[in-house]
Order: sequence, then C-alpha cells, then structure tokens
Amino acid sequence: MSTVNLDDIERAADRIKDRVRRTPCLRNRFSLNPVHECSVMLKLECLQVTGSFKARGANNAILSLDDAAIDRGIITASGGNHGLAVAYAGRASGTTSVVYVAENTPPSKAEKIRQWGAEVVIEGEVWDDANAAALIRAERDGLTFVHPFDDPAVIAGQGTVGREMMKQSSDIDTVIVAIGGGGLISGVATAVKAMNPDVRVIGVEPVGAPTLKDSVAAGELITVPKIETAANTLAPRRSADLNLAIIQENVDEIVLVTDDEMRKAAQWLWFEMGIGAELSGAAALAVIKNRKIELASDAVVGAIICGAGTDGF
Repeated sequence: MSTVNLDDIERAADRIKDRVRRTPCLRNRFSLNPVHECSVMLKLECLQVTGSFKARGANNAILSLDDAAIDRGIITASGGNHGLAVAYAGRASGTTSVVYVAENTPPSKAEKIRQWGAEVVIEGEVWDDANAAALIRAERDGLTFVHPFDDPAVIAGQGTVGREMMKQSSDIDTVIVAIGGGGLISGVATAVKAMNPDVRVIGVEPVGAPTLKDSVAAGELITVPKIETAANTLAPRRSADLNLAIIQENVDEIVLVTDDEMRKAAQWLWFEMGIGAELSGAAALAVIKNRKIELASDAVVGAIICGAGTDGF
C-alpha cells in the first residue's frame, strides 16, 4: 500500500501552484459559545478554485499522469466537489472529463460540473453506487480513473491545505477537519504532524455517516449500512485502506455533528462573515460551537471551511 509523506506534499505544492489559490487563514477572536473563547483560525478553502479544497488533489493527480493517460480522458465519481475539481483540472490539461454523481448530488453542482465542460452521469442513490458505475465505464472505454480519496497523489494535493495553514499560522495547536472519504484529513494530518507532532488533529463526520469513526473503532474498514445526512459530500458508505491507515496513525480523535449543528454553523458564517459554506464546509466550525472537544481559552484552533455552497441556509 502506497503512503504519503511531507516530501510528497511539498512536491504537490510546487506542482499545483499555478492552478490553485493560496486561500486566507483568518484569525477570529470571538466567543462561539459560553465555554470556548479560544482563538480560531478559519482556513477558507470555500474560496478555492471551483469552491473547495478538491482542486488541489485533482490537479496534483492529473499533473502527475503521463501524457498518454491524460489523452485517454479522465473519469471519476463524486459527491460534487471532486467532480468539479476534476472537470476544472481536465479542462486546464486539455482533456475530456466524465463525472459520475449520485442522485443525492445537488442539481446545481451537477450543472456547474457541466459548465466546466465535463460529461455528467447520474447513477445510484449514493456516491458508492456512482463510483462502481464509473469504474465499469473507465474499464470499458479505457479512461483514466481519478479516485477522490484512495489515491496518494490526491492525498498529497489535499495535504497542501495543512502545509499552507501551518505556514500561515505556526501557533495553531489544534486542527479540525471534515471527513468524507478521508482524503482531506489524510493529507492534512500527514502535513501537520510532520511539521509539528504536538498539534492535535480532530476529524469530524456527520452523525448520519460515521464511516471512518466506526472503522477506527472496529480496527478495520466498515461499510455504513445507510446514509442519513444531507451533507452528501461527507457521506460515502465506505472509505479505503490507505485512508484508514493514515488516519489511525495521525488523527487524534473523530467526533460527530448533526446536520442541524452544521446548518447553524453555516448560518453563522454567512451572518457574521458573509461566507457561503455548504454543510460540510461548516462541519469543523460546528465542532467548536457545540463543544464537541475540550479547548483551553488560550488555544489556537484551525478550522478548515472546506467547501462553498448554499445547502446550509
């Protein structure tokens, strides 16, 4: 099984520097609730190209391919954000892209993927269904498949978020990261722990899709029997061995938040800061607002606002 290290993330940062934005990390000293009055750094990946951190991983993966693999055309399956990133990266690389999405993908995201020039195919109820269909299509048509999280190049690209955060705010002592399939937290945790092993890395999943929390507890990959969350970008039924191994090594704790807690955090971001975050994008902030972890008053907490959208309103 391939792994990822800080050198991979450094190379990814150099490889993708002309295709992604160095997003701001804004310090906010405010009382989010009666208990926590810590300093919070908001890493605004919702301002990234295509609206999420996924542009980092998709571009690193595609720029790591040889010309023949790119020329064959790119295919993926996505909850929406990775599909947007692949469509963007494919267009920037001068190739065609096909994106399979499930029925729970917001129609607005599917349309945005089309606007980036990709073919969109709707298949199945959840991401896992769309992924199975995309793999069949890739084999049939000889397309190059770019996995949204089970790919070292994708993970290294997502890890540039953590590397960038630590360079922007070296005093961060806790980082909170939303978990879907586990690509973002795998990369971020790898970067953060390599740069400062004392930083605590906290993952967050929806109550209705505790895929990696349950897998860590079981000591092996599990498949969630049913997805019960509106945060579809945080809702695969199953992750991958690569992501589980990295999370077991580098993530200190995984906590759960409800859809309502994510929604209220998204509404706060809009009301207080004019930031339009989707439910998944507000998950890290929901951890702080709802006292899911212990935080000292002098803590410096990095919360990744990982995606833009309007489903939190």
